[in-house]
Amino acid sequence: MSEIDTQVIKLIYDRFNARDIDGILAVLADDVAWANGMEGGHVHGREAVRDYWTRQWAIVSPHVEPVAFQRMKDGALAVEVIQNVCDLNGQPLEDQTHGLKNKTLLHVFHMKGDRIARFDIRDAS
Repeated sequence: MSEIDTQVIKLIYDRFNARDIDGILAVLADDVAWANGMEGGHVHGREAVRDYWTRQWAIVSPHVEPVAFQRMKDGALAVEVIQNVCDLNGQPLEDQTHGLKNKTLLHVFHMKGDRIARFDIRDAS
């Protein structure tokens, strides 16, 4: 596993949890395909990622903690994460109307050079 890839991915989680969208966008490829965990599918391009997270952070307060890293056979980097999602006051969510909830997930990152080209979300099984 490339130490550079791991550092980039750790930076993504740190910046996401700090709500530093520009810090995240700086390590994404211009044409990135990013999984939309709220509505399904993917958003494409940096500005679409900015819009997606701006909408998400306006309705919930997610925190994602990486706990394990593994290189996959196709070269992608799989990261097991613990996702906790609260309301904007820091309280646990009730009666959610979106796809975000507390759970353990597998995040899969495909790199293109030193940038993230694709991000997928899978159930951790």
